[in-house]
Amino acid sequence: MKRILALLLASLMLMSLALTGCGKTEDPDKGTPTGTEKDKDTGKDVETGGKDVEEVKDDPNVKTINLWAFTDEVPKMVQKFKEMNPDFPYEIKETIIATTDGAYQPALDQALAGGGADAPDIYVAEAAFILKYSQGDASQYAAPYKSLGIDVDKMLEESEIAPYTAEIGTNSDGDLVALGYQATGGAFIYRRSIAKDVWGTDDPATITSKIGPGWDKFFEAAEELKAKGYGIVSGDGDIWHAVENSSQQGWVVDGKLVIDSLREEFLDLSKKLKDNDYHNDTEDWTDAWFADMKGEGQKEIFGYFGPAWLINYTIAPNCGGTQVGEGTYGDWAVCEPPIGFFWGGSWVLANKDTKVPNAVGQIIEWITLDATENGLQYMWANGTTFGEGGTKDAVASGAVMKKANGELDFLSGQNMFDIFVPAGEFANGKNLTQYDETINDYFRGQVREYTAGNKSREQAIKDFKQLVMDNLDIIVE
Repeated sequence: MKRILALLLASLMLMSLALTGCGKTEDPDKGTPTGTEKDKDTGKDVETGGKDVEEVKDDPNVKTINLWAFTDEVPKMVQKFKEMNPDFPYEIKETIIATTDGAYQPALDQALAGGGADAPDIYVAEAAFILKYSQGDASQYAAPYKSLGIDVDKMLEESEIAPYTAEIGTNSDGDLVALGYQATGGAFIYRRSIAKDVWGTDDPATITSKIGPGWDKFFEAAEELKAKGYGIVSGDGDIWHAVENSSQQGWVVDGKLVIDSLREEFLDLSKKLKDNDYHNDTEDWTDAWFADMKGEGQKEIFGYFGPAWLINYTIAPNCGGTQVGEGTYGDWAVCEPPIGFFWGGSWVLANKDTKVPNAVGQIIEWITLDATENGLQYMWANGTTFGEGGTKDAVASGAVMKKANGELDFLSGQNMFDIFVPAGEFANGKNLTQYDETINDYFRGQVREYTAGNKSREQAIKDFKQLVMDNLDIIVE
């Protein structure tokens, strides 16, 4: 695929040269014409045949960049960018509104629609609603990255950005308008001690073959774990994200509700977990779910489906300890899941009407596409963004993770990037819609009604469709 893309780009470039007679434009900030590079020995410009990058100029009268986000994560990154670039002449005005009670999106929408000096220059959207801003109802505000002076195709390839994050951030015209900085491709995160008790080994390659590929293998493993008194997962929510984000279609296609066959199968998978007592029947993000992470639930739980952030920000803080020997700290490992999926993430966008596109482009490129050791992603992966000893995380750039140190004491020294690099490559980003947050809640609620025996399978599906019909502007057949 990359070779085909490269040949296509080369053909387009040659056509451009023939039409214009010139393959270069001046980059006012870098001082070297695009399509050239400096010869190491002579210092002279040498033709490289590279793709032209659009010339971008900033309004000299604008001195402030407005940044909107729903947590302080991206604002802290931008503060770090300014710290590393003391000559960057812009003040950063931060607006942080939590997604609690749905407050962020309406405020952001109003600010984008209002325009003017107070409009966002840079804004952040999370997985639950990114499609609205990259491809949906609010996509008209997003600037193509190429209009910010970013050499998009070249940097995507060099940085080895996980394909799903680019798919999600590409608008209906085929332009990239948003990218994430985290890699949220999923793995299976499991307890080493339980693996040894059941199978005599905690080796990730062996456990991968025990729980997959496919759900049949997964449930065979569940039965073996049950025989030893363990649950394979805490609740049905632990497999939901693997099901949801491995499906071929999203909830809405051409304005109509679609229930992908894999998502409908979740009704059966969830019931199988419950009927066979393969889990503790918890709901994610509840006290009972967290208790299973420290081994204090009804029965000990083998593992969780999730990306690196679930390890760092959820399981680790709830494992009952901070060093090996305390709680379940150090008793964890990661392996490939039965099916490829992703879960969560944040995407960074720019306003097409920003008066300082070059400056905004520098920030966004540093956060999302820079794979050098001075880029955000290299520091983020190694846990050095804000000093030594920080939390290591999987990042969108596969090139960064291949050279970063992903070893964690929490995983008994395992390099998690060995699993999360391919996880990002297998994830599918074509099944999201701007309605996911709401529709997921409706669907999962009806699934629990079915597995609890309160409704038939048919009634649960019927009631789910009715909820969508009554509350969303979507055709339901």
